Amino acid sequence: MQHGDVWRAIDALAARRGMTASGLARAAGLDPTTFNKSKRRAPDGKPRWPSTESVSRALVAADASWDEFAALIARESGGAGRAIPIVNLARAGGEDVFDESGFPIGAAETVRFPGLGEGRLYALEIAGDAMAPIYRAGDLLIVQPDMAARRGDRVLVRTNAGEVMAKLLGRRNDQMVELISLDASRAPRELASADLDWIARIVWASQ
Repeated sequence: MQHGDVWRAIDALAARRGMTASGLARAAGLDPTTFNKSKRRAPDGKPRWPSTESVSRALVAADASWDEFAALIARESGGAGRAIPIVNLARAGGEDVFDESGFPIGAAETVRFPGLGEGRLYALEIAGDAMAPIYRAGDLLIVQPDMAARRGDRVLVRTNAGEVMAKLLGRRNDQMVELISLDASRAPRELASADLDWIARIVWASQ
């Protein structure tokens, strides 16, 4: 674990929630300058490390786990990780691409990712501008279908009609699911639960 990798992981954690490092510190109830680049080294040039308390509070503010933070550190350090299936968005709406839980079937291509525990993961590669401006062509979404999705989580949703979209999970009950656009200019959508094929949690995105 290297000093620079830990700080870059904090930057990545903030970016996942659409915040700057200062915004993450503020959301965590810390001094807004806690994670600033100027605080990462002492005046004599020696490295300063974030405290366990500040990281813990940042994880709560970002609704992330220590496992997710460790995975971000591993990514920044160039860890080899494990091979996970990768599916292109252009194929995601087709038949027989995913099983009933939202995991790809028979994906031949893989990509390396420092895994989050033992859960099943796959990568969705964005194609075209269907999810712009939040996700652009070439971005990767790391999806974990067997992780429970909670209100406010970023999720990948597939309808019975084959429409695939990335949203924020809103209200949810037996009859309907509210899907909030990542683009604040777009209105939320309410879909009947019966019209949804599956909902899977997005645990990381290479934006």
